[in-house]
Amino acid sequence: MIWQIFSQAVLTRGFMKILDKINTPAQLRLIDKNLLPELCKELRQEIVSTVSKNGGHLGSSLGATDLIVALHYVFNTPSDKIVFDTGHQTYAHKLLTGRKDVFRTIRKKGGLSGFLKIYESEYDTFGAGHASTALSAALGMAAARDQKKEHNKVVAVIADGSMTGGLTYEALQNAGQLKSNLLVILNDNQMFISKRVGALGTFLTKLLSTKYVQAAESGAEKIAENANIEFVNNALKLAKRARSILFSGLLFSELGFKYFGPIDGNDVLGVIEMLQRIKDIQGPVFLHIVTKKGKGYLPAEEKPTKFHGLGIFDPDTGETIGTSDKITYTKAFSQALDKLAAKDKKITAITAAMPEGTGLSVFREKYPNRFYDVGIAEEHAVTFSGGLATQGLKPIVALYSSFSQRCYDQIQQDICLQKLPVVFALDRAGLVGEDGPTHHGVFDLSLFRNIPNLIIASPADENELQHLVKTAFDANCPFMLRYPRGSGIGVKMDETLKALPIGKGVWLERGKNLTILAIGKTVHIGLEAAKILEEKGIKAGVVNMRFLKPLDTKIIKDALKVSPNIVTLEDNVLAGGFGSAVAEFVADENLDSNLLRFGIPDEFIEHGTQKELFDQIGLTAPKIANKILKHFKLK
Repeated sequence: MIWQIFSQAVLTRGFMKILDKINTPAQLRLIDKNLLPELCKELRQEIVSTVSKNGGHLGSSLGATDLIVALHYVFNTPSDKIVFDTGHQTYAHKLLTGRKDVFRTIRKKGGLSGFLKIYESEYDTFGAGHASTALSAALGMAAARDQKKEHNKVVAVIADGSMTGGLTYEALQNAGQLKSNLLVILNDNQMFISKRVGALGTFLTKLLSTKYVQAAESGAEKIAENANIEFVNNALKLAKRARSILFSGLLFSELGFKYFGPIDGNDVLGVIEMLQRIKDIQGPVFLHIVTKKGKGYLPAEEKPTKFHGLGIFDPDTGETIGTSDKITYTKAFSQALDKLAAKDKKITAITAAMPEGTGLSVFREKYPNRFYDVGIAEEHAVTFSGGLATQGLKPIVALYSSFSQRCYDQIQQDICLQKLPVVFALDRAGLVGEDGPTHHGVFDLSLFRNIPNLIIASPADENELQHLVKTAFDANCPFMLRYPRGSGIGVKMDETLKALPIGKGVWLERGKNLTILAIGKTVHIGLEAAKILEEKGIKAGVVNMRFLKPLDTKIIKDALKVSPNIVTLEDNVLAGGFGSAVAEFVADENLDSNLLRFGIPDEFIEHGTQKELFDQIGLTAPKIANKILKHFKLK
């Protein structure tokens, strides 16, 4: 009665916000369905308002809002399990599951994560940062439920981009084999799978999802099987195949799913009606919904790629606020690649669904016949590039550092073992900031330095990066570049590209009391630390190592001749990284040394600004200088 009065008040006078009265899905399920479209609008307003101040993933969360409301309205969460593929579509989910009051802390240090975390909420059933994992995890939950003889529902929500990932197909075939009760919802935001939404499709899908049609089909199958009536069996098979073709679901039906859709995923009441019809169907079920990325916010609807993930912006205009005038590392890479590709038609670029994020969008526009976006399929991207290399082309694979972890085997077996000249450009290396531990690229040096035949380099600044791009192609062997997210140092960019000596570091400062050996982004931090030490009467040398592999052992020996005190700096995990490589060398050579290593500790670093996170782990110039003084007992 209270909710009916409240519902009427909102509908007639509009003076109360529906979202204000909802803290849990249980409260959501008490609301009159007619209020849910208005609730979806309020959720979108809150998401736009917050993301405009904090940055984050906007378009996909706006598009999935109606679906998320419908799921929590129909299913008994958290007893029923909803598993999302990637977390950037789930901001409405966070708002409805007890995190509304702290939602405006999202992506801020100490605040809510921009992705899903099982230790942030009981409604986050599985961590979601990398794509194509939801179906495998949901199937595992369904199998565990069956073992324990429980009866809760399990739903996997996957995005159309996830359908390009091989892990999704592995789970699909296994789900059809296990025949567990599992609902898979494909959220097709019209940016990958062809759209087919219309009145006829909606009507026929609704008709075929009724329990009577389902019962009749199952009954007919049993009768035909028991009677061994061949023509009935064949007719049923043909009918099911025709239905699958009609609804574009042949693949899923052949894998053992009952396929429904596509339906309008931005019609919250229509989605609720469909979920209620199919939620009790036995066995694996596949529902295809079509949503609009950026739904409800015109700038995001018109430019869905821009509003997939972005920084702070003006919510009234959609224009980005506070961009740096310094060139980004991504742009420096993109410009260098463009210069080289203009002169060398063998250069070919490959990415895994990240042309804008990796800076390859320029290459795609200028050299479309030499550009390949393979979808969310990093493993395939690498081996595909190997095939290109065998035929005399010069492939470069551009990935985010954290996503490169998925293709270790392919880099090792298909490229390095065969000494194929493939260049790997790992963007977002080191601490990326607000995206947090799922996206920090802090494992790449440790992960790949044990592979023979692979050169690994990391530039100190954006100018050095562009020269290393040329160096990589000229090397004619497996070559890996890793560089950070965001703006560069602001150094002058050379007009002409040149190849740098492979495996050679550079002295930037000559010291007396110690030497700082730094790689990548930490080089300039090392220079700042040396200045602080100099003010205290301590003369520190600084070396830009440039290469992790081959390691410049001569320059290390030269540093040890000055002083046994050496310091390593890196924005990679300390375990197995650059500092470990130096430690191994001096130990193997039995060199007199006193080594102090700085890097990422043995823990997952949570989200925050890059500045906050570097300060947290002690990788700032003042903290480095202070620790050096204490460690070496310098005065």
